[in-house]
Amino acid sequence: QVQLVESGGGLVQAGGSLRLSCAASGRTLSNYAMGWFRQAPGKEREFVAAISRSVGRTYYADSVKGRFTTSRDNAKNTVYLQMNSLKPEDTAVYYCAAGRGVVVPTTSFGYDYWGQGTQVTVSS
Repeated sequence: QVQLVESGGGLVQAGGSLRLSCAASGRTLSNYAMGWFRQAPGKEREFVAAISRSVGRTYYADSVKGRFTTSRDNAKNTVYLQMNSLKPEDTAVYYCAAGRGVVVPTTSFGYDYWGQGTQVTVSS
């Protein structure tokens, strides 16, 4: 079992930045691909970013490419999502997830463990 806890969400003005953290316990994160997803009210959960287990290869949704960066610190068992140039449409609950597969998933079906989410609100 892997327990994931997100933090770092909050209220920010458009154009601002936030850094989300996802801390893991129970297992070492280096064995998992890690993903970030978000869900806005009335919308389905959508893929935001992902990072591979070992070499740290990253993947991004087109809507956040160039603005968001995900990284991992396996020594701290933590994954990060740096969000810059935030827009009101980035407002959502953000979730991190851990996947055991070899291939880095870009859909929610590929992940085995999920955090409880953290709210990000971007005001215009």
